[in-house]
Amino acid sequence: QEQLVESGGGLVQAGDSLRLSCAASGRTFDTYPMAWFRQAPGKEREFVAAIRWSGSITSYADSVKGRFTISRDNAKKTLYLEMSSLKPEDTALYYCAASPNFIPADATTRTSSYVYWGQGTQVTVSS
Repeated sequence: QEQLVESGGGLVQAGDSLRLSCAASGRTFDTYPMAWFRQAPGKEREFVAAIRWSGSITSYADSVKGRFTISRDNAKKTLYLEMSSLKPEDTALYYCAASPNFIPADATTRTSSYVYWGQGTQVTVSS
């Protein structure tokens, strides 16, 4: 029953910023660990960032550390990804994901750890 819908993607120039949102529906969203993944054409889906239910514990892929910030507003059932200093290599279809299950720390970056996925929002960064 949990549904995720991403928004906020678009076409920007290198160095610009974007704020992605993921609106969720479901009764147990507040306690779900959530994450952002991305997939470029011809590439496998890769981990971007993750956040625990409390919002105080986050993790990031090395490629986005210092540039992206993941956050959540449980009252609004919304997940966010603030992206700054965007690079052409950030171009991809960005997905939000969630799971009703506990995810061990060492499995946070695995696509198989997540049960619910959004349809994706496209981010294109030109040089």
